[in-house]
Amino acid sequence: MKKINELNSFDKPREKLIKKGVSALKDYELVAILLGSGIKGKDVLSLSKEIVKLLRDDFDRVDLEKLLQIHGLGRAKAAQIVSAIELAKRYLIKQNRKITSAKDIYEELREYRDKKQEYFLALYLDGANHLISKNIITIGTLNQSLIHPREVFALAMEYRCASVIIAHNHPSGSLSPSKEDIQVTKRLRESADILGIELLDHVIITKDGYFSFDENHIY
Repeated sequence: MKKINELNSFDKPREKLIKKGVSALKDYELVAILLGSGIKGKDVLSLSKEIVKLLRDDFDRVDLEKLLQIHGLGRAKAAQIVSAIELAKRYLIKQNRKITSAKDIYEELREYRDKKQEYFLALYLDGANHLISKNIITIGTLNQSLIHPREVFALAMEYRCASVIIAHNHPSGSLSPSKEDIQVTKRLRESADILGIELLDHVIITKDGYFSFDENHIY
């Protein structure tokens, strides 16, 4: 039974990745996929959350020795995490992507231009407008009941970001914002103001171009 439970705890983030894409996963779910399994008395998700806490507290100085202080994390799995961190430092962090315009947003989200369903996404930025993370919030028709502020801003709080950009694609090809688009944007902007997180823009993307709420002064 324990082996079945362990398999299930690993399969959930893996299946989520396959279904929704890697950007839909939380940090600890990504770590869980790297680890593959936990130990007796501590499943893979619990172990992953401990590792994520260490990464958040002291990412720049995480090394093999510090990881081995986590109970249940052996040398082999610790080595996997250290290797993944080093790859991130060599390739991802050095890119230091900065978002300064709606065009930058459009280029960052090119893969969603031709999607047949609507993807609602959020980009999380630091104080210098460097991209911290981009995440799929929902897949489906955009409306107020589907897009709840907590789905957007829970991640904003988790990433400790300074600002957020929201975006979604229009499979129809139309670049005109709908009534629902405007209502959702207003609701999210009000929530952002309460939380002290700046909502920089809402961008609609299609295969033919983009529409920026900020550039068109729609607030």
